[in-house]
Amino acid sequence: MPAILIFLKAPRNGYVKTRLAQDVGAARALAVYRALVARQWSALPRAAQLEVHYAPQDARGEMQNWLGEDTAYYAQTEGGLGARLEHAVESTFVRGAATVCCIGGDCPQLTAKHFGEAEQLLAAGHDVVFGPSEDGGYYLIALKSPQPELFRGIPWSSGDTLKVSLQKAKALRLKVGLLQTLYDVDEVSELERALAEKLIEM
Repeated sequence: MPAILIFLKAPRNGYVKTRLAQDVGAARALAVYRALVARQWSALPRAAQLEVHYAPQDARGEMQNWLGEDTAYYAQTEGGLGARLEHAVESTFVRGAATVCCIGGDCPQLTAKHFGEAEQLLAAGHDVVFGPSEDGGYYLIALKSPQPELFRGIPWSSGDTLKVSLQKAKALRLKVGLLQTLYDVDEVSELERALAEKLIEM
């Protein structure tokens, strides 16, 4: 069964969307984060094995109260984003997933269609699928086997995140598929865009 791993932070004031909070304030940033995750949650294909990978590690109760108790919850390991992704992906394959897809919670354009397209590309022989984001990162990565090197030595949260990841994939001789380029909400302009497009409700 395909597994979808959604990486989330506990909805705590001052803990989420910190870049956005510099412009709109922590309380508004938290409200935006909740709205983005609600939008993302509603778009997840329910036939998949859904897993919430949360931070910090003491937030399990908060996450269950927020998103319900019908989903599997796993605390993210310590370390940077690369280490956390690597550990989560490997653990999910060990639990028996046929494919693993990782996303965050802040891409308002992401729909069930994109997950379907990623699965189709993997089934067609691609080893890894990326969903590029407009800021140079990626909003989705889908794999049919653990590829720990894809998460090592990556300049996370930069304009080169996807570029370096693609270089890694090429060096590993992996066949890469790409989805439609979408945008994340990290800046005020992106928030205004999502609101104008009625992708989130505040």
